[in-house]
Amino acid sequence: MPRFSAEPDTFRDEIRDFIKGKCPSVLREMPADEREICWGGKRWKFSSDAQRDWLNACAEVGLTAPRWPDAYGGAALSREQEKIFREEMRNARAPSPVESFGLWMLGPALLAFGTEEQKTHFLPQITRGEIRWCQGYSEPGAGSDLASVQTRAEDKGDHWLINGSKIWTSYANKADWIFALVRTDREAPKHKGISFMLIDMESEGVTTKPIQLISGASPFCETFFDNVKVPKSYGEGMSSIVGEQNRGWDVAKHLLTHERTMIGGGGSGGAGGILGGRGMGNFLASLEDGIMDDPVIRTEAMELEVDSLAMGMTLERYGDMAKAGGVGNASAMLKYYGTELNKRRYELLMSAGGAYAAEWDGPYGSLAPEWLRTKANSIEGGTSEVMLDIISKRVLELPSS
Repeated sequence: MPRFSAEPDTFRDEIRDFIKGKCPSVLREMPADEREICWGGKRWKFSSDAQRDWLNACAEVGLTAPRWPDAYGGAALSREQEKIFREEMRNARAPSPVESFGLWMLGPALLAFGTEEQKTHFLPQITRGEIRWCQGYSEPGAGSDLASVQTRAEDKGDHWLINGSKIWTSYANKADWIFALVRTDREAPKHKGISFMLIDMESEGVTTKPIQLISGASPFCETFFDNVKVPKSYGEGMSSIVGEQNRGWDVAKHLLTHERTMIGGGGSGGAGGILGGRGMGNFLASLEDGIMDDPVIRTEAMELEVDSLAMGMTLERYGDMAKAGGVGNASAMLKYYGTELNKRRYELLMSAGGAYAAEWDGPYGSLAPEWLRTKANSIEGGTSEVMLDIISKRVLELPSS
């Protein structure tokens, strides 16, 4: 039975009442840049009872994964209903109940390629924030050329024996499970012979090592697999491999379209950070040094405002396209433009802040480390150069030189 009305105006009223009644006022009144993101997982420690209660309330009615089927813990909302839900969340200044690579990346892959047993086992745990995932794609010798992964999985009868390493594995030291690309056929061409595997991070032989970056902290880790035994089945009908064995590249490409669209979404300005969800012009105008009196800064700020709004509308349009069958290689365009726009945003902030912006604990707070972090945006999920290559060859269909 549907939890919410299908009629748009009635649904809006229901969602507005839900947020007002279930999202503690302390969360809605807190400045966006002071909120701690809720990542969930077995080891997650809630920042407050309010954060825990908000997650549980949303999970109970499927709103942590609004578009997913209710059988897997979602709310089964239509695209129009999801838009209304997001609008009312912004209007109420309500934080996301949980953020998760399981929601952004693994979930869509399981919905498309997973068995019914895999979906009914893992997806509800993701929506309830009970399991935290990390992504095992890049390796020291396989970054932009991802199909060259060498982490190998040897067939040992009832289990796979995994050896190799991954790098830039975000939050691997805090994750419960990892979805990883492993080579199950070493004789096949590099795009063949790869499988998409689910591995428990508590398995013997799995170790992680955080990588500290110039910003002073980092979510990135190295992940090592030393004779890790992964059962071929976690239960009846629940293989440790998603999709077909040796066809993991199909799953990987599908997942990357969601990852790139998600990364590109940061370009619309919806992210928090030092801006706290505010537009560039409003943020700069709030400073006491009259920076917006500078005509160059003012012009660049307004250009960014317009470009950010255009990016937001583009994401909405492609969201509608995804409902009708996916965005395919267009995700490369979203990823490229979104990340480059976000880099422009922080370059302007650093210029506007002058010497103060370089201080790590001055009036501009976290600006310097956030600016440094944006440099990774054009690398993670596929470099800007790779995105341009995809756009030229597969979107514009330009001839190879």
